Amino acid sequence: MTPDTLREQALVLWEQGVQRQKAEDVDAAEALYRQSLALHPTAEAHTFLGWVYSRRGDVERAIDECKRAIDVDPELGNPYNDIGAYLIEQNELDDAIVWLERAKQATRYDARHFPHVNLARIYARRGFVVRALGELMQAREFAPDNLPIGTMIAELRQLN
Repeated sequence: MTPDTLREQALVLWEQGVQRQKAEDVDAAEALYRQSLALHPTAEAHTFLGWVYSRRGDVERAIDECKRAIDVDPELGNPYNDIGAYLIEQNELDDAIVWLERAKQATRYDARHFPHVNLARIYARRGFVVRALGELMQAREFAPDNLPIGTMIAELRQLN
């Protein structure tokens, strides 16, 4: 098989894993992500395997998988954002900011609003309301119909 064929098959397994993940079948999702990676390493499968680890409380392993994803494809934004989100959970906010800013610069990223929302969470926690609002306004540009973003903006405006 050609490398392109292996990659395509690996992405099919990854997509099946995503479907199992959405159905809250974490064990099946993990197995599919591992099968995908055994066939052909992709940034997507590494990132989502990291999600499995984070779901189980193993944040260090989750971060390691995201770093593997970045090694495979540094243009995919998801692993940068996920590392930032994991670091927020660990209250390592300065380090989280670095990763979230890198997520914003990624060229391949469908959910461009996520790093802005996560940065807003950090800035709001630190009392930087105007800066948090700025991030949320940028997030809303990428996801104008996202109701939680609108709610966060309204809440922060009440504080300002």
